[in-house]
Amino acid sequence: MVRLVIDTDPGVDDAHAIMLALAHPDAQVEAITTVAGNVGLPLTTANACHILDAAGKNVPVFAGAQAALIARNPHADYVHGKDGLGDTGLPASARLVETEHAANALVRLASEAPGELTLVALGPLTNVALATCLDPSLPSKYKKLALMGGAIHAGGNTTPLAEFNVYSDPEAAEIVLKNWPQVTMVSWETTLAHGFNAGQVDALWAMQTPKAEFFRRTTANTLRFIEQYLGQRALFEADFLAVAAAIEPGIVRKAENKFVEVELHGQHSRGQTVVDWRGVNGKAPNVELVLELDMARLWELFQMSLK
Repeated sequence: MVRLVIDTDPGVDDAHAIMLALAHPDAQVEAITTVAGNVGLPLTTANACHILDAAGKNVPVFAGAQAALIARNPHADYVHGKDGLGDTGLPASARLVETEHAANALVRLASEAPGELTLVALGPLTNVALATCLDPSLPSKYKKLALMGGAIHAGGNTTPLAEFNVYSDPEAAEIVLKNWPQVTMVSWETTLAHGFNAGQVDALWAMQTPKAEFFRRTTANTLRFIEQYLGQRALFEADFLAVAAAIEPGIVRKAENKFVEVELHGQHSRGQTVVDWRGVNGKAPNVELVLELDMARLWELFQMSLK
């Protein structure tokens, strides 16, 4: 059983990733911590509750950082909708959010179960960086850190060079990559190489379950955006890949261990994840870069998550 703590900024693909974690028979979600990212913190926190409602699960939710460490967060409501869940207009959840700050919760949970929890970060890394500063020994207390973030070939989705999660809080990403050993990273380029095609989208659309209805309601706007952006009916689920890799490491077909750092300066390069592909700086690898995953298994997992 993989015991998960999910740090997230829901977000449409965050929602689907969390639903996978909640549905997978070999995973147990211990807590969800929220951070500002795709939309502001009040909405990401409310959305975490909506996702749990849709999945019929009870997991504690801890609200965290409402802004980046230094600069103001950009938002991605043009993709995810003004409410972060495709402008579905869901009524307020009756769930109560925990009073403990997410950063404190990340420290406490790891201290209570050292070496047993896997942390999956699906949004800007502000909460994880704050927790790391609160407890410098935190990286040794988690079994693993897997994250969605970065553009490993400078193919950004927010700037020409930078991916959204890292660009949203580059200083936080720098703190994490400098202090956490062997982070598993699913990049934006890897996401684009593992999309679900039109036939698969239609098959998911045709499923008749309450979870599938939630999927349809939250995904319609995103599909329209992708079709306008890429000219095809397809679905790219960045956070879903990260959760799948955390729960089933065997789903990763190709990965490389490299040294990665974050560029903090430059008019065009701030937020870029710089990968030392050829080892020219002589620094030991700190990141496992996920390059290829088993698409057949990803497809099975997506269908399972909506049953």
